[in-house]
Amino acid sequence: MYADLHIHSTASDGTLVPEEIVELALQKNLSVISLTDHDTTDGIDRALNSAKGTNLEVIPGVEISTDWEDTEVHILGYYIDYHSQQLQEVLYEMRQARDLRAAKIIEKLKDLGISIDYEHVKKIAGKAPVGRPHIARAMVECGYVSSINDAFEGYLARGKPGYVPRIKMHPYEAISIIEKANGVPVLAHPGLMNRDSLIPALVKKGLLGIEVFYPLHDQEMTEKYKWYCRKYALVTTGGTDHHGPGTGYPMLGEVGVDREDVENLKFIYSLLA
Repeated sequence: MYADLHIHSTASDGTLVPEEIVELALQKNLSVISLTDHDTTDGIDRALNSAKGTNLEVIPGVEISTDWEDTEVHILGYYIDYHSQQLQEVLYEMRQARDLRAAKIIEKLKDLGISIDYEHVKKIAGKAPVGRPHIARAMVECGYVSSINDAFEGYLARGKPGYVPRIKMHPYEAISIIEKANGVPVLAHPGLMNRDSLIPALVKKGLLGIEVFYPLHDQEMTEKYKWYCRKYALVTTGGTDHHGPGTGYPMLGEVGVDREDVENLKFIYSLLA
């Protein structure tokens, strides 16, 4: 595999620090990675510094969580100016909202007989904003569930008894935020969204790519999203959504894209500069 363009570190809800991700990428002989933490860019400098003097390219990225009515839509941003004050102000607000949401989830779980201490969850999260995966890990550690997946399926996923809706951002707004940071906005894992009818509207608002290659996309989905990329002249991206060991996500580099896809992404970015 040439490039893995969807990776999370301890800056959000991953279990590996950025330096460990770079080391693992080198072990896997990857040429390009993108750190795309949820609503934060705090790990990018560490990844870039760790990759200095190697042949590994690190693309600055981010993943922004949004909602279209009752559909969760994730927008990836590549080659973002992560020093942009406007971008950082928006991401800060989103992280604050994540912390408030986590506190509400923990209170809701207590009503269900699951007593999770907020400070315990904060310790798991470290410097990252608290998210549902951190709560799930606390539930495992406290013996309430056997796995992170069980925590989500039984309590934390949308529609489950411990779920609390987040403060909603529209995907149009996320696309605009990435554009203003001179980045390339890409629709993440559309197969999970299961609302392909949204794609044309997103393209009209500035979407420039689709994450075609994804662990939960079967061959039929992959071919379908390739078709969408051809139809709307969008760049093709892909990655593992790697969150580190013990999280249930694929190992780094198991899914991704080739050199041509990365070069196309760079070309789109060059047109924005």
